[in-house]
Amino acid sequence: MSAPRSARCLRQAVRSLSTRPAAPRYLSRSARCASTPQNAIRCFSNVSRNFKGILPDTDEPTMKEREPLHTVNDPTPIEIEEYHERADQYLEELVSRAEELAEEKQDVDVEFSAGVLSITYPPNGTYVINKQPPTKQIWLSSPISGPKRFDWVVLGESQQQKEGAASGDWIYLRDKTSLTTLLRKELGITVGEESNRP
Repeated sequence: MSAPRSARCLRQAVRSLSTRPAAPRYLSRSARCASTPQNAIRCFSNVSRNFKGILPDTDEPTMKEREPLHTVNDPTPIEIEEYHERADQYLEELVSRAEELAEEKQDVDVEFSAGVLSITYPPNGTYVINKQPPTKQIWLSSPISGPKRFDWVVLGESQQQKEGAASGDWIYLRDKTSLTTLLRKELGITVGEESNRP
C-alpha cells in the first residue's frame, strides 16, 4: 500500500469516528456501549454468557461439589457404644466433682439416680443433667442458661495435626457453648481434660 493511499484511509477512519455523534454522559454504560460500534470501543460486562463446554456436544460443564468439611456446626459421628462410653465417663467424673462440691458447701445437694444427675446449688437453683441415647446427646437444664442439648464434637482434628491428637467435648451447636465451660462458669465444677491441669 502506498503512502498517499494509507494516509487517505487513515483520514477516512478518523473522519468516520469524529463525525459520529457522541453518546450523552447521562446515559448508562450499557446504553453508551450499545450506541457505539463494536470495533470502535469494547465494553465489558459482568453478565456471563452461556457458552458450551469444552467438547462440542456438551453443555456448560458442572462444578464439582466440595467435600463437606467437619466443622463445629456438626456433631462428630460416633457409634452408640462410643457415645455410652464417653457420656458415662463424663457423668461419672461430673458426679464425683459435684459430690466434692457438696462436701465443701453444706447447702449444695447432689443426687444421681437412674442416669439423671440433679444438683441443687443455691442461690442459682437446680441443675438437671442426663443422657439422651436416641440422639446421642447430654441434656442440661440450667436455672441460669436454660435447657441445652450437647453433642459430642471433636475439636481440632484436621490435616495439619497428627491423627488422634484432637480433643473432644460436649458442645451445644446453636451457640457453640461447651458443657465443661458452662459447668465451670455456673457451678465452679471443672470436668474433663481441664480438671487434670494444675
